[in-house]
Amino acid sequence: MKIAYINPNSTEGMTDSIVATAREALPDVEIFGLTNASAPAAIQGKADGDAAVPGLLALVPVAEARGADVIVIACFDDTGLAEARAIAGCPVLGIGQSSFVMAQLLGLRFSVITSLPVSVPVIEENIRQQGFAGACASVRASGLPVLTIDAGGTDVIDRLTDEIATANESDGAACALLGCAGMAHIAPELSARSRIPLIDGVAASARLSLAVAGR
Repeated sequence: MKIAYINPNSTEGMTDSIVATAREALPDVEIFGLTNASAPAAIQGKADGDAAVPGLLALVPVAEARGADVIVIACFDDTGLAEARAIAGCPVLGIGQSSFVMAQLLGLRFSVITSLPVSVPVIEENIRQQGFAGACASVRASGLPVLTIDAGGTDVIDRLTDEIATANESDGAACALLGCAGMAHIAPELSARSRIPLIDGVAASARLSLAVAGR
């Protein structure tokens, strides 16, 4: 089995980190990444997402030509997900939708912790359209740009940990969804400091890929 992770942004370091996280979740599965070189360096809001879609869709046949059994769109905004599904000959997952599904399977009311405020309306609309609004306690912006999150570090961990705690204490969230692909590689550190379970969409999509591929 092969899983292709398409990074809608043009930052190759994020692609490498995403693939490493997915491989850790499924060490016995062949996983490869593709980077959308024509896109913005980070997807932050609807305008960036719209700009990324043409290049992202051009990578769908590339992934299929390399033998992908499942394609994953590696942006929590699920950028171009519907369009990719319409042209793909295999299942296509998004890390956002995979996170929502995993929280629902666990029966947990969730909050999303994302990057900048401009990303909040996109995520809220996805939650509504995909039928998860009843399980969502909140979508919270950390105020950290995507590439700052991806760089990690103590300040980033502290800020995200505080936002997760607020989601639990103020919003009543029983779990937190890490609403940015750049958080995948710091998920273990965040989990160690959090009182509630965390769901990383990269790992969640890897595991759900087995189900949709019938493996």
